[in-house]
Amino acid sequence: MDIFEAIYTRRSVRQFTTEPVIPEELIEIIKAGTWAPSGLNNQPWRFVIVRDRDKLSEIAKLTKYKKIIDGAAACIVVFVDREAMYNDVKDHQSMGACLQNMLLAAHGLGLGAVWLGEILNNSVKVRDVLKLPVAMELMAVLAIGHPAAGFRKSTRKNVSEVILKEI
Repeated sequence: MDIFEAIYTRRSVRQFTTEPVIPEELIEIIKAGTWAPSGLNNQPWRFVIVRDRDKLSEIAKLTKYKKIIDGAAACIVVFVDREAMYNDVKDHQSMGACLQNMLLAAHGLGLGAVWLGEILNNSVKVRDVLKLPVAMELMAVLAIGHPAAGFRKSTRKNVSEVILKEI
């Protein structure tokens, strides 16, 4: 898939089939995330792969998007390691790039995924459910599976609407 095609056709997928996602695909998605840029190449990202239905259910209860997690084949819970960080802004920007790489990788593999951020309201509880140290700061949960429906349409503002000026 051409890079622009991937960017322009990727959509957030919130409904999945019951088909499982193979572990190698989840590893490939994480690998793509690790190739995001990070300041000083500190690579502050950390991941938890969750495929266990009971554990997915526990995590699902911590967000108003419970139905999405319950329907996903797996989730990748994404953290930034506070002990690996050197600059809050730069490291959090790196995490956004990491997450975007992961979403594009899932799309490239023919999978669907959605970046769930509302769960940040319960970040401490998520960390506790996964039994992780305090240094792990929740960034997002990616719900992943095979898309239940076909191509989803979306629109974007015209580029001329978002350019403030050209000097």
